Amino acid sequence: MIIRWETDHDYVLVHVHQDMFGDWIFSRAWGQIGTQFGGLKHRLADDHGQAMMWLEDEATIQTSRGFHKVLEADDHTPEGRDAVHQLSLLDPL
Repeated sequence: MIIRWETDHDYVLVHVHQDMFGDWIFSRAWGQIGTQFGGLKHRLADDHGQAMMWLEDEATIQTSRGFHKVLEADDHTPEGRDAVHQLSLLDPL
């Protein structure tokens, strides 16, 4: 699952997925739209329920900060694959 929130200048992108070992990963990217400024953080959840709780918390935080949801997609949709590709560009080389 991929969710993206935006304001006029900033974005937050969250990707909840399982890795090849079956662990649930909560990835969060943030930054300024159109720039290289931002960051990326990955967290290992105890289970799917914990990852979804973190996602609910993130949605509450971003809404309270004035962000609007602009994307919610499954990893396997064209929109989801594009968002995952954008997220992979942020990983350090």
